Amino acid sequence: MGTQINLDLDVDIQPVVDVNPVFARHETFHPRFGWIKKGFDGAVKDSGIFLREDAPVRLGVGKNMVSSIRYWCNAFKVLEEDRPSDFGDRLLSDDGWDPFLEDPASLWLLHWYLLKPPCNAAAWYFAFNLFRSTEFSQDEFLNGLCGYRDNVSSRIVESSLKKDVSCILRMYVEQGTSKTGVSEDSLDCPFTELGIIHTAGDSRHYTFRIGGKGNLPAEIIVSACLEYASWVGREQRTISISRLMYEIGSPGMTFKLSESAVCDAIEEVARNLNSIALSESAGLIQFSYKEKPDVLAEKILDEYYRG
Repeated sequence: MGTQINLDLDVDIQPVVDVNPVFARHETFHPRFGWIKKGFDGAVKDSGIFLREDAPVRLGVGKNMVSSIRYWCNAFKVLEEDRPSDFGDRLLSDDGWDPFLEDPASLWLLHWYLLKPPCNAAAWYFAFNLFRSTEFSQDEFLNGLCGYRDNVSSRIVESSLKKDVSCILRMYVEQGTSKTGVSEDSLDCPFTELGIIHTAGDSRHYTFRIGGKGNLPAEIIVSACLEYASWVGREQRTISISRLMYEIGSPGMTFKLSESAVCDAIEEVARNLNSIALSESAGLIQFSYKEKPDVLAEKILDEYYRG
């Protein structure tokens, strides 16, 4: 189990979140094209593959990359303790939703799973949920992460945090072109497609892009909202849009959405699904659902991919 952290960040109601104080386990490598499927398929054949002496040969990568693939597959929850998870089977099995991650929706889904509890990427959780600066420099981000580290695990050295900061920026920021052409990092990391962090003015300053995302389907947003509601809703059948927007661990924080983007997504899915709806009472916009939210979330994803 991860460390239970309850931080007061000026939001009325905050769920207790489950985050393991794990830093810099990626061996400085961001997740690259093909790695998640490669690690999943390897674990399907042999759950002990990552510990085998011939793992680099069987996976076709260097020794440190073997450790990185193992970390990322478990962090994205396609594996659980090196064994294929139910989520991994649904997404990546040969007859799964999107085994080769060809649909950008699958990258958004993996981003959601990376941050959902239990989270094994503490710096990523900090970046998207606790770090409240929309525009920032690399040093400002590092300073904020150091403060977070001091709250959860003072034994972690700053050099590990620097590796995480660098990895996050390489993972999500499109690197663009250099004198020698498009950078290897940009080509190798699929998550730059999300466009969720951009450079701001120069290569040393960054900004989170808040609002709707052209390649983030409404179904992914709504399924995440329902899954979040299943964690925090206490068996209720409604949750406020403000909670879905601003609470730690919420879809609004994880995907960096605007309120209108969340509402638009719910309305779009509700046109073909009468068990969900938006309503307004006394100025408070509510998301309501007639079935168990976790079951509905699964149904929406399955219909999106199978449809």
